[in-house]
Amino acid sequence: MSLWLLLPLTVIVSLVLTAALRRYALATSMIDVPNARSSHTIPTPRGGGVAIVVSFLIALAWLGYVDAIDWAVAVGLFGAGLIAALVGFLDDHGHVPAGWRLLGHFAAAAWGLFWLNGAPPLEFFGVVVDLGVIGHLLAAVYLVWLLNLYNFMDGIDGLASVQAVTACLGGGLLCLLGGHVSQLWLSGLMLMAVAGFLVWNFPPAKIFMGDAGSGFLGIMLGLFALQAAWISPAFFWSWMILLGVFIVDATWTLIRRLLRGDKVHEAHRSHAYQYASRHYGSHRTVTLAVLLINIGWLLPIALLVGSAHLDGIAGLVLAYIPLVCLALRFNAGLKEA
Repeated sequence: MSLWLLLPLTVIVSLVLTAALRRYALATSMIDVPNARSSHTIPTPRGGGVAIVVSFLIALAWLGYVDAIDWAVAVGLFGAGLIAALVGFLDDHGHVPAGWRLLGHFAAAAWGLFWLNGAPPLEFFGVVVDLGVIGHLLAAVYLVWLLNLYNFMDGIDGLASVQAVTACLGGGLLCLLGGHVSQLWLSGLMLMAVAGFLVWNFPPAKIFMGDAGSGFLGIMLGLFALQAAWISPAFFWSWMILLGVFIVDATWTLIRRLLRGDKVHEAHRSHAYQYASRHYGSHRTVTLAVLLINIGWLLPIALLVGSAHLDGIAGLVLAYIPLVCLALRFNAGLKEA
């Protein structure tokens, strides 16, 4: 089978499986009912992110089987993604205590890092630095943070899906810059898996992603960034730029809540995107605004960094300054009245 057929097949599998999951959720009353901490107002089926997990992992297994990607990369991504998705799936269907969830998240990160050779060297103002053991530990924390921030940011219709699609688009373009086909397959197939789900998740959403899908996307995109950095250290900063909206909003909100003494594991509605959606009275407006920011602002800077026309740290600062301003403008982390 031509590898190119994997792209449309992955979209179709994701699209059809999401429809089946929606019917299952309705039949079993697996419904996200709005409460005081919700950003939606209509009871909506949840758990549709499993379609992203299954469709991508099937395609990933095939890539490994036909040697289109290194088998160690395939094993690392498959195992890490599966662990993260299973933890999220269990939490979607009941409640997993925060400590056990965190343990599962670090297990997923450790698995991925083991098979992907750990933390790659990073470039700081033109100097490539290998952080050794400290780098591996920081990489594990980074992956767990991305996994959780993706859960935090999956709070309005289509937002997490649009972020994944645009990040993978940027990641694919970075691969084209250097002609790295194997990494291109990973970004392209993830884009297709999410696109099939997005048909059902675009506002107004007919089904929500759930923790299984959002956690899976968080750790997979984090591992994509680390794998890309093994190709070129500058690519790591490009990925951090592509994920900037989520990183800035979630990190700024977390810091502000920590300083206030909030229980950060509890649900809340104090992210900038949540304040913005209430301000404009529309999920669609905020999701489309993030799409425009990603394509019109972050993507060009990421490509400039990846093509060595702009230093990685300088590009990151340049990209994040307006995002921090938006976080302040929309009261990220401010306690709700």
